[in-house]
Amino acid sequence: MTAAPPSATVSPSASAPPSASWTTYTTAAGDLAFDLPSTWNITDPAGELAEGGGAFAEVTSEDGRLLATLRTNMATGSTCTERYPYSVLESQDLPQLAQYGTVPRYTFETRGNDAAAGPPDTPAAAYGITTAPLPEGDSACYMFHFFNWPPNAATFGAFYNPELNLTPGDPSLPYMEKAKLYAGTPEYADIKRMITSLRPAG
Repeated sequence: MTAAPPSATVSPSASAPPSASWTTYTTAAGDLAFDLPSTWNITDPAGELAEGGGAFAEVTSEDGRLLATLRTNMATGSTCTERYPYSVLESQDLPQLAQYGTVPRYTFETRGNDAAAGPPDTPAAAYGITTAPLPEGDSACYMFHFFNWPPNAATFGAFYNPELNLTPGDPSLPYMEKAKLYAGTPEYADIKRMITSLRPAG
């Protein structure tokens, strides 16, 4: 797998048909809203909230598979100590979530390849919202899917998991090949539409 140039944006989900019926959900915290297929389910709050409150919502499919998690009021920090081969399967700016002059973007990206492993002890593909810039060159830091949202930061997305993300093809295919196949499925198209619809409520 070769690295995509920073300017490359592909849309494998563009031809996949979306779900027919959609609804809008506003978080229990009342500050954010997003659209989702009406057959999917939301648990909010899905666990203990961060100190000071915020949102913690899990989105599951009609058959109970976890597809994405939204959390706000997250304390974040990262140091780039290792770099990995990468690919950007999709990237889309989200101006409706701009904060402090920074526009977050939706991304579906990978780390590592058949010749070089990705980060240890973590899945090597993920979709979500980030304020990290598009990687440049032939390697990138660990995936950091957080974006600026008062009072600290937020996350909305998930690691790709072939046990939860319904993927066509031979189950014995390598993980990275499955991630690429998943990017062309109707389920992924719905996930992308849901996450990229995130916006301030009201």
